[in-house]
Amino acid sequence: MLAELSPALIAEVQDAAKLLASSQRICVLTGAGISAESGIPTFRDKQTGLWENYHAEDLATPTAFARDPKLVWSWYQWRRELVADKTPNPAHVALAQWQQHIKANHQQLTLITQNVDDLHEQAGSTVSHLHGNLWRNRCSQCKAPYQSNPEGSSNSENDTDFTDTLITCQHCGGYIRPDIVWFGEALPVQAWQTAEDAAASCEVFISIGTSSLVYPAAGLAQLAKHNGAKIIEINPNPTPNTVVDTTLAEKAGVIMPALIQAINKL
Repeated sequence: MLAELSPALIAEVQDAAKLLASSQRICVLTGAGISAESGIPTFRDKQTGLWENYHAEDLATPTAFARDPKLVWSWYQWRRELVADKTPNPAHVALAQWQQHIKANHQQLTLITQNVDDLHEQAGSTVSHLHGNLWRNRCSQCKAPYQSNPEGSSNSENDTDFTDTLITCQHCGGYIRPDIVWFGEALPVQAWQTAEDAAASCEVFISIGTSSLVYPAAGLAQLAKHNGAKIIEINPNPTPNTVVDTTLAEKAGVIMPALIQAINKL
């Protein structure tokens, strides 16, 4: 895998591997770029088909749902159907393998994602979601979790009915909505606390497939840097950011397997 990279990038991967192998606490933040490599459109990609006249930013809000719940619910059902057949790519698989390897070596790797898909879980990772989960629903009024098949698996794309019929809460009668963090809503308290704690205490912070400039998640890299961590960015289109110490400018699906290979050889 290393042989596929340029000599300069190989040297950077090997240096990063040495740093990671000698670190006890590592925090990894993933964003839309890693899912895009599995064929999932990023949130800011132009909508297609029936939705080409809508902007995602205009649909993913509490106000939009209150105004037209059927429209917003239909959009999310379309998104679910769009990603239902997508599978983890080599970056997801490498992260899952690394997380297990690190645990066996008594190191700690905290994986945080901004993505709402479950590709990390499919690959076998333990991950904390900052922006919610596309396959989960809750009441828009009382916030009670809603599961269409209570005895089914939590990986509920297998159970999803993609029809756009609105569902009501059995507790209060409110409309069921996706358990996603919309614009104007706070991040889930526990997930954000986990992310902050991991960023503040890590020795290395890795940003994969996400801009190091967009808040609040961008603040995690700054928090890590402030507390003495080294910052590694894996992104084919690096972001201009002074907090980054090492930039691995290639797709995550190329870099992560090569990085794990280099770590295992040490």
